[in-house]
Amino acid sequence: MRVIFMGTPDFAVGTLEEILTAGHEVVLVVSQPDKAVGRSKALKYTPVKACAIAHGIPVYQPERVRDAECIAHLANYQPDIIIVEAFGQIIPGEILRMPRYGCVNVHASLLPRYRGASPIQWAVIHGDEVTGVTTMRMDEGLDTGDIIEQEEVRLAPDETTGSLFERLSAVGARLCVHTMAKIEAGEASYTQQEHGKATHTAKIRKELGSIDWTRGAAEIECLIRGMDPWPSAYTRLGDRILKIWKAQVVPEEPKGPPGCIVDVSRDGIFVQTGEGQLRLLEVQLEGKKRMPVEAFLNGCPVKAGVCFKKG
Repeated sequence: MRVIFMGTPDFAVGTLEEILTAGHEVVLVVSQPDKAVGRSKALKYTPVKACAIAHGIPVYQPERVRDAECIAHLANYQPDIIIVEAFGQIIPGEILRMPRYGCVNVHASLLPRYRGASPIQWAVIHGDEVTGVTTMRMDEGLDTGDIIEQEEVRLAPDETTGSLFERLSAVGARLCVHTMAKIEAGEASYTQQEHGKATHTAKIRKELGSIDWTRGAAEIECLIRGMDPWPSAYTRLGDRILKIWKAQVVPEEPKGPPGCIVDVSRDGIFVQTGEGQLRLLEVQLEGKKRMPVEAFLNGCPVKAGVCFKKG
């Protein structure tokens, strides 16, 4: 099939590669505009753009896909299908109706759960046991189109957003190519979502990582894994930010106010929460490297009775 691929971050690169491996002709890649990074403010290619250039595929980066100029540009390529994955803009109806097989979205959740921009993070934050990937025939709503295929993925007990990101990316790549084959063969089925069961995800912001110690230890531990690798879960130790990267729930009776250290050993820093204790295993003090608690204590020997504050 003649394919226009619309995507931006690392998550979508595997799908683009898989489509090419399957023998489809990707005639155009559409990605968000490059962004300035670092002190030099040099423009950095989006990961999908870098992949497209490596394969010699033309790249188009419109500021707004709704603009008439963009719609006309895409129409020139006469695509059979448009694949959209983590693109970052709402696709207008003029583009959705353009290809004969429609537009197919690869979404990192089991729709209608977790519509929106951050489904992977929220699956970890909420402590879900199962998530997955959905391929969907797009309509003009936000992740509201008919489901074509879904594949479940079970979360590991120590799953982070980073590890789940990698797993779902690989699943999405395979599922997309499988869905494309079914569509081309006329064998695809389309199932309307149960819109009454829909949930929506908010965009992840840095302040979400600020730990509220009055919450339960299990809830905080999920937040820590959901904020890894970005933006990280954090608290305040004195006047410095302490990022927490790894922790373990300890179902102990209360031994102090939430946020206060109740015990310190080479095996961890034990912090009282609103329900149970949290054993800190890997931390990063502001201005320092990420390290095991044992190494942290060598340079910062905190003691029981010290209390963390909300960041």
